[in-house]
Amino acid sequence: MTSTLLAGGRVLHEGAVRDLDVVVRDGVLAWIGSRGAAPAVDRRIELDGAHLMPAFVDGHVHTTDTGLMLAGLDLTGARSKTDLLDLVAARTQQLRGRTILGHGWDETTWPVRELPTASELDRASYGSLVYLSRVDVHSALVSGAMLASTPGAERLEGWSADGWVRREAHNAIRGTALATVTGSQTSEVQRLALRSAAAQGIAAVHEMAGPDISGEDDAASLLALARAETLPEVVVYWGQLASTGGLDVMRRLGAHGAAGDLSIDGAIGSRTACLRTEYHDEHTHGALYIDAASIADHLVQCSREGVQAGFHVIGDGAMDAVVAGLRAAAAAVGRDAVRALRHRLEHAEMCDGEAVAVLAEHGVIASVQPAFDAFWGGTDGMYVDRLGPARGPGLNPYGDLQRAGVPLVLGSDSPVTPFDPWGGVRGAVLHRTESQRIDVASAFDAHTRAGHDSVGDRESGVIAVGAPATYAIWAVATTDEHGWPDLTTGFTPTCLRTVLRGSVLHDAGALEEVAA
Repeated sequence: MTSTLLAGGRVLHEGAVRDLDVVVRDGVLAWIGSRGAAPAVDRRIELDGAHLMPAFVDGHVHTTDTGLMLAGLDLTGARSKTDLLDLVAARTQQLRGRTILGHGWDETTWPVRELPTASELDRASYGSLVYLSRVDVHSALVSGAMLASTPGAERLEGWSADGWVRREAHNAIRGTALATVTGSQTSEVQRLALRSAAAQGIAAVHEMAGPDISGEDDAASLLALARAETLPEVVVYWGQLASTGGLDVMRRLGAHGAAGDLSIDGAIGSRTACLRTEYHDEHTHGALYIDAASIADHLVQCSREGVQAGFHVIGDGAMDAVVAGLRAAAAAVGRDAVRALRHRLEHAEMCDGEAVAVLAEHGVIASVQPAFDAFWGGTDGMYVDRLGPARGPGLNPYGDLQRAGVPLVLGSDSPVTPFDPWGGVRGAVLHRTESQRIDVASAFDAHTRAGHDSVGDRESGVIAVGAPATYAIWAVATTDEHGWPDLTTGFTPTCLRTVLRGSVLHDAGALEEVAA
């Protein structure tokens, strides 16, 4: 048995940040106590005031997409059509005819919101296959060559000869684009993404997989990689209705639940989130992909099989379908049976008082992304552009959900927003609508312990004797009066080390381990 003393740090223990020492023995937190009082150990690490805290869980991730962006064409910095075309042209020179996959453009940040056409992408790429997902990954700009490579897509809803594809057409063309990524490339970018997560103090991710998102082979590859190498833990959710064989695939993969990005609707930025009333800037209500009856059927089948179910839901029209589905499922199998599985919703951005009450009544977990509000909320962001000034500021009601007793799990939806867990905590604490803010301890808990608890792991996510040694060590420059990192100044702690059950996932090289 090997033991290591982590000495001289500030430790989050029993809800408070305190000056404590910690002993880790064979992957378990074996002792926590006063400075200088630790039992004999084999090794010692001096923390010099660094903070030792539970490692983060990212509750909503698309690992392969994240890795493809990190390794490829990142469009988040583009601020015009010209910028985007120039980036495509430069990438074309690097790839020499291979498929160009890019992500992250957001025309709402451009001074002139003119998008490149399919023919302009053809010219910039010399006729290559080009697929450029919007920041929300619910639509894409594609080249004429890519349009032509998916026969029948022109008959699907959301197809456009100009190259901005949405809805069913987007799903079909996305499948064509991702099919050009080889198995070895997939493993390479998955490894890159998971290492990037570890460098941000993340020890576990919830992967949102599904037939229209990444495919079964992609999810199987990711699980195999995470088990074979020293990488963050991966919990897979498989987003496919039980009525179409989703439970069979879930079991074949060893996925945790039939949930995740099982999309009831789309996204606000792509104007595919389902709304009760029209968008402010386009005559459309968005799209409803799954109706209330199908939602209820999925919840019923999963509840009877003892499987956690869940859905992607953003618009208030889609949330109305969820409310109706939950009530119908509870009527069919009993409210207690529904509550027992702790079904979850991804995003849940437009929740009125009735919806919040129904989620609380049925024990639903809200898996939310505070960076959405930080990026697009307030009185002048993308939400107001799309929804108008009356509706736009009311999204992502974390305060209402917390006060009603709805459990929150925080995540990034990477690559929609980057791995940045402290940024997620900050986004919840400094929500741009003041009434929806939550305190830093609650936000941190929702990004750590609650993520483990949501998948039935009630031992992880805390610094306590007997708990798994899953933690991160942070260099913290400024703290608040309670010892927490002071996020109100814009400061972000630096991750020095990330550990999962005693195994080091990330080491910045700043900590020296010596014989005791």
